[in-house]
Amino acid sequence: MKIFLNLFISFFKIGMFSFGGGFAMIPFIQKEVIYANHWVNYNEFLDMIAISQITPGPIAINSATFIGTRVAGPIGGAICTIAVILPSFIVVLSMIMILKKLGKTKLVDTIYSGLRPVVMALILSALVSVGKASIFDLKSIIVAIIAFIIFSRKKMNIMLGMGIAGLIGYLLF
Repeated sequence: MKIFLNLFISFFKIGMFSFGGGFAMIPFIQKEVIYANHWVNYNEFLDMIAISQITPGPIAINSATFIGTRVAGPIGGAICTIAVILPSFIVVLSMIMILKKLGKTKLVDTIYSGLRPVVMALILSALVSVGKASIFDLKSIIVAIIAFIIFSRKKMNIMLGMGIAGLIGYLLF
């Protein structure tokens, strides 16, 4: 029973204190599941992120479900999923009620302007963290650069791109 409470608290914190979507949550998830609770090791974490990206749905929810199921079975998966969603649900519901009363004001615009750079920093932090472990030799650097160029300049289907990158990785490594 204690593991369910620990899972709920950890993923509730992740959902409560991270802004900017799934990629911005990666550093928080990493801290909780690897370093604070030792539920997975770093390589398992990277695999979880990869699987969470290619499966349908938001990365944070997929990650929460994956970790919860891995640690405590289907009930653990459900608990983590609910816990990571609940803070956003509460905040969005509260914001809707507040914004209905405030409308478009300078205060609201200022708050959003302050949050944008923080979200960008969290996403860059996730990029650096995952990049350090994923880009480990000249071949992986080349694959990463080619993928970046293709995804940033062309309108390529992400699933197709991931499949091609996986095939290249299989053939090169």
